[in-house]
Amino acid sequence: MSKITESEMMPAKTLAYIQSQIHAPKGQFNSFGKYRYRSAEDIIEAVKPIINPLGYWLIIQDQIVVYGDRHYVQATVELSNGTNKYTSVAYAREEESKKGMDGSQVTGASSSYARKYALSALFCLDNGQADSDATNQHQNEDSDLIELWEKHINNCTTQDQLVDLYKANSGEISRHVSIQKLFTKRKIQLNK
Repeated sequence: MSKITESEMMPAKTLAYIQSQIHAPKGQFNSFGKYRYRSAEDIIEAVKPIINPLGYWLIIQDQIVVYGDRHYVQATVELSNGTNKYTSVAYAREEESKKGMDGSQVTGASSSYARKYALSALFCLDNGQADSDATNQHQNEDSDLIELWEKHINNCTTQDQLVDLYKANSGEISRHVSIQKLFTKRKIQLNK
């Protein structure tokens, strides 16, 4: 396969090229749940050989956000070359406790989960039905996520704020029809 450099592409096509080159198979296996999955580390390992020759790097940051009595890890992934920047954000709710884990391990597990989904959204990696995150055990997390997004969306008081929120998180939003509907509903409300 021939490699092309970013100087040979239009900057707007760079992300599309990067996404088309990334192959991150689900190489991990959960023997308890009997499913295959990929970790954030697996995605990063697949991404670096593609982005580094193009002069890009990843910056991954976590932030703890609190809504009511719930704590979420907000993971932000930024792909940048110093001039062009692409960003994706994902959230994971911390459990109050998890058997066999101390508080820092619970936060770490939530961080890994949020980072994996921010990376997956940025690089358009499909979730697939074999992934544990496609099973029923995460339906409560999905409803919590939708509730969190509804608060963010309803905090937008102008069309511009709503558009900015959507653009900043389009990767995450594109994976959730329910969240897209919330944006549409808020847009209609702001047009009145």
